[in-house]
Amino acid sequence: MKIGKKYAESLKSYERAKSYDVGEATDIVLNNAKAKFDETIELHVRLGVDPRQADQQVRGVIVLPNGTGKTKRVLVIAKGDRADAAVAAGADFVGAEEMVQKIQTENWFGFDTVITTPDMMGVVGRIGRILGPKGLMPNPKSGTVTMDVAKAVQEVKAGKVEYRLDKTAIIHCPIGKKSFGKEKLQENFTALMDAIAKAKPAAAKGQYIKSVTLTSTMGPGVKVNYSKM
Repeated sequence: MKIGKKYAESLKSYERAKSYDVGEATDIVLNNAKAKFDETIELHVRLGVDPRQADQQVRGVIVLPNGTGKTKRVLVIAKGDRADAAVAAGADFVGAEEMVQKIQTENWFGFDTVITTPDMMGVVGRIGRILGPKGLMPNPKSGTVTMDVAKAVQEVKAGKVEYRLDKTAIIHCPIGKKSFGKEKLQENFTALMDAIAKAKPAAAKGQYIKSVTLTSTMGPGVKVNYSKM
């Protein structure tokens, strides 16, 4: 596989096989985030669970202390007072059946998060096959199916992220932007890792957190020695 010059230089700046404490790892990642845009800093955590087993799923949401650095576009599918509350809370798009139809007929995806009320799930279910593969289907576990749509909108705008196990038993999640600096990124890192640690399934056996890696959008991954924390 061919790699770019900057990427190759970054690989020489640290020991790839070594695990660093979170402060050192953050410094390395920031120093190697050399793109001209504000790179996203990502956390990747491999867990010692079996993602095929329903009782070993790891999933949750958390509002990061310093947000994610990305302004999310929120679509709320609701009616009446709930729709009015969503508008007041700052939702970017609010509607009911007409929004579902717009997605169906125009293949419209001008949003990053969908929030709805329980009574509208039957309507939203019509586009489940469209939203599901894109990770946009509302779910009570992620707080996106709720009667308190105003609070849900505010949390998303404040930097709420969902962490979720993939098929390879890894959680991938952004913890901020390069411009955040070391201190804010570490605060977000700690908050997210604490949430993942507390979400350990009762059925999980042996070592729960197998590996932790920090990386930037265009940079190489740096291993973090989580056992020191």
